[in-house]
Amino acid sequence: MNRFATLLLALALSAGAVGPSSADTPGADWMPADQVKQKLMAAGYTSITEFEADDGHWEGEGVKNGVKMQFHADPKTGAILSEKPDT
Repeated sequence: MNRFATLLLALALSAGAVGPSSADTPGADWMPADQVKQKLMAAGYTSITEFEADDGHWEGEGVKNGVKMQFHADPKTGAILSEKPDT
C-alpha cells in the first residue's frame, strides 16, 4: 500500500471517532433550543431535566403533571411529536 492510500485509510478510520455525528447537531433551520423549551413549558412541562438534538429531532426528559416524561419535539416547529412516562 502506498503512502497516499495509507493516509486515506487512516483518515477514513479516524473520521468516525472524532466529534458528534451530524445527526446529533441541530440543523441551521432548527428552532433554537430555548424557544422549544418555552413551547414545552407552555404545553405543561414544569421542568426540563434533559434536552438535546438526537436523530433529527429534539428530545429530552421533563416533568409534566407531576410525572417524569420523555419527549420528542419537531426540530423546526418545536411541536411535541411524542411523549411518554419515563419508567
